[in-house]
Amino acid sequence: MAGLYFEELVPGLKIRHPITRSVTEMDNVLFSSLTYNPQPLHIDFDFAAKSEWGRPLVNSMFTLGLMIGLSVGETTLGTLIGNLGMTDVKFPAPVFHGDTIRVETEVVLARASKSRPDAGIVEFHHRAFKQDGTLVAECRRQAFMMRRPNDGPTDSASG
Repeated sequence: MAGLYFEELVPGLKIRHPITRSVTEMDNVLFSSLTYNPQPLHIDFDFAAKSEWGRPLVNSMFTLGLMIGLSVGETTLGTLIGNLGMTDVKFPAPVFHGDTIRVETEVVLARASKSRPDAGIVEFHHRAFKQDGTLVAECRRQAFMMRRPNDGPTDSASG
């Protein structure tokens, strides 16, 4: 599914993304290793078993990336110029191996770019939930989006 252009991303638009994803032990250990994060709560089963959680926590940066990734198909796929930032990032509940994540997105604001007539700035509010409906992550993401391309003038005389 193609992403939406700036003109289609109107404030108040809500999208429940159809793709969900179960988080695996491999996801957590590989992501933590690739990002040089040695936090034993993520990668040391013995240490995590003795923590208040009793098992490894999924790396919250993986959860953030997964939340954004699950939103791409219906929001920015092929229409994003670049991410401008993320604010208000929160992780109100933990994610564990085996949890399945689903995502909802709301367009909070949209404004035309002052410097680029072919672009606009959109703020998304992403929320991720696990299988029981618990909110596990949320953030506001500011994105630089393409405007719908101008197909050029139509020459009605040429048929």
